[in-house]
Amino acid sequence: DIEVFTTRPDTLFGATYLVLAPEHPMVDALVGDAWPAPNTGEELDGRWTGGGDAPAEAVAAYRGVVAQRSDLERQEARDKTGVFTGAWATNPVDGEPLPVFVADYVLMGYGTGAIMAVPGQDQRDWDFATVFGLPIRRTVQPPEGFDGEAYVGAGPAINSANDEVSLDGLDVDEAKATITTWLSGRGAGEPVVQYKLRDWLFSRQRYWGEPFPVAYVADGETDGGPSIPRALPDADLPVLLPDVEDYSPKSFAPDDRDSSPESPLARATEWVAFAEDLPSDPERGFADYVRETNTMPQWAGSCWYYLRYLDPHNAERFVDPDVERYWLGPQGPGDPGGVDLYVGGVEHAVLHLLYARFWHKVLYDLGHVSSSEPFRRLFNQGYVQAWAYTDARGVYVPAEEVVESADAPTGFTWNGEPVRQEYGKMGKSLRNVVTPDDMCAVYGADTFRLYEMSTGPMEASRPWSTRDVVGSHRFLQRVWRLAVDEQTGELRDADAEPDRDTLTALHKAIDGVRTDLPAMHYNTAVAKLIELTNHLTKTYPAGGTPRSVLEPLLLMLAPLCPHLAEELWSRLGHPDTLAFAPFPEADPALLVEDTVEYPIQINGKVRSRITVPADADEDAVRAAALADPKVV
Repeated sequence: DIEVFTTRPDTLFGATYLVLAPEHPMVDALVGDAWPAPNTGEELDGRWTGGGDAPAEAVAAYRGVVAQRSDLERQEARDKTGVFTGAWATNPVDGEPLPVFVADYVLMGYGTGAIMAVPGQDQRDWDFATVFGLPIRRTVQPPEGFDGEAYVGAGPAINSANDEVSLDGLDVDEAKATITTWLSGRGAGEPVVQYKLRDWLFSRQRYWGEPFPVAYVADGETDGGPSIPRALPDADLPVLLPDVEDYSPKSFAPDDRDSSPESPLARATEWVAFAEDLPSDPERGFADYVRETNTMPQWAGSCWYYLRYLDPHNAERFVDPDVERYWLGPQGPGDPGGVDLYVGGVEHAVLHLLYARFWHKVLYDLGHVSSSEPFRRLFNQGYVQAWAYTDARGVYVPAEEVVESADAPTGFTWNGEPVRQEYGKMGKSLRNVVTPDDMCAVYGADTFRLYEMSTGPMEASRPWSTRDVVGSHRFLQRVWRLAVDEQTGELRDADAEPDRDTLTALHKAIDGVRTDLPAMHYNTAVAKLIELTNHLTKTYPAGGTPRSVLEPLLLMLAPLCPHLAEELWSRLGHPDTLAFAPFPEADPALLVEDTVEYPIQINGKVRSRITVPADADEDAVRAAALADPKVV
């Protein structure tokens, strides 16, 4: 029997062949010494044999080719390759014979290393079937008008019935449950949970990394077998990196075939060799040992740094249980606990989040943490995009060195040569990185933060334009001038009561910002603060901004521009930081508009605007419009 794992048992009636990974242990047992005649009685398709005179020869040659490719290369390859093993399997739902192939698009690390190929519902299987002339049978009805190849969407089952069970007409979930029950009853299958976990290579041949707290016997094992790592005692922890003169690893010498690679730590001979009576090696007693010279990857620290941040000075444990429970523990039924919010790019979902969650689950199962999940909520921010430039060779050039030129055919030059402009993710590969240090030196850190927050929704990719940074800078200058005279440095605030319009503008801003900040809608929060600042600038052009309005403005600005807000807060006479001051709350009575403005259109053009009481009825609005001389 060939055991396969599938997430779509409902498509089993559409399986027309099987595929094993080249590394599958059953391959050697399946291949024969001669090609069998097809069950159809026809001549064996020449595309199946890979040009080999016998299955064993063809499979061996194919395995040799595949062995030179990485798993990633095999997954990304567009051309489908493979070879027939010479064996046939039987489909358990309809008894039809299925040829068994070996192909590199199936990996031994996924599932069981074998798949039932359903070309009608899987594009990779469709491509393979097309190349090798294999039958294609749909088992899910595509929507009307579908003219594609493999259909991977939902729909009613078709062509899926035998004398004992019928899936025809059922949706995907119903069909899965029905066929799984039928297969289980016949002993031909069972439902399982499959995890896509693979072996994790947890060592690096570089200096920067956590040393492994293990040692090996310097003279080798007494039985001549492979060296066995011994754990170092707690008293020796943590193992600290030694100082070295050269951080680079040493590779094979090109002119010495007997040379061997060497990590940077291997050259720290005084650190590598030591003598000790290890508790983990009691039979040997005091003896000579050597340390492991590979180091752990960056995941060793980043997978649990959020736990160490809670209790960074604890010399006995990675985190005190009470401290972890206070900060990360479940807050009620249904709450798994964990960090409140994780902000990161989409690439983190594949690597860091996967590893950190695996690490945390182990700690939870061992009883070291009270939270069953490391993070409560994930937010993926978008990319920052910027202009990039390529020369005539198609090579990216430093964007900061490109200048506009009316004489260049492309409008831009680099070192006097024309370059092409394109748009892409800001990064090293496109050479279009804007260095934060440079921006902070020119405009200040608050301007840099504010501009990034105001360019658009956090979850969307946003454009960067250095020219536009000045807009954020001018806004902060206006906020400064509300409180401080630029010529004398004197305060310009007043203890006067604000008028009704100013109070309304203030509390509308408070209400909006209190909603936007928790939702991470920073761009709209900035817009509301700009609107309030513009109102104050126009209302109090000669100074005298009411302190009762200016202080709430600084409190709302602080999460976005902490340095400016703290400075002005201090100048207003507050001895303590504003970080602990209560955040402003809106007065509901001031959120109700007393009046409403209506634009008046005639033949599609706005001729005037009228302001009427908010409770004015239709007749009152009509009368006000007709009374406007611009309208009549």
